[in-house]
Amino acid sequence: MEINISEAEWEVMRVIWSNQETTSKFVIDTLSEEKSWTASTIKTLLSRLVEKGFISTKKIGNKFLYSPNCIEDECLDILTQNFLDRICERRTHIIVKNIIATDNLSKSNIDEIIELLQEKRKTAEEVITCKCLKGQCSCAAKHG
Repeated sequence: MEINISEAEWEVMRVIWSNQETTSKFVIDTLSEEKSWTASTIKTLLSRLVEKGFISTKKIGNKFLYSPNCIEDECLDILTQNFLDRICERRTHIIVKNIIATDNLSKSNIDEIIELLQEKRKTAEEVITCKCLKGQCSCAAKHG
């Protein structure tokens, strides 16, 4: 599955995921001041997300209620995998190191990561094989 939404649409999705069911007015109030977006821009983003199937809408009186059709964590998993599919497998560790170095992690987040890494280490290969096409990456792996 491809998550084909813009950065602006992602911002709208974050509001909807956080509230599960919300009005366009709430989305507008939440984003218009911080992002300097007009109400019509936000309504356009909502319409696009409905068209793309990421959110559903239902009319109740004179209000439209929006709710997510997908779970945020599942979308994050898909985005992460789609991104990793585009880079050399021998470079994945660079992404992981950058995230750890630059992101705010709680002690419990760090403990989770350490536990996952210790488990992963049990089945890890000594060397990751580059699966890129010849001339597609510069990891210095020999391409046949």
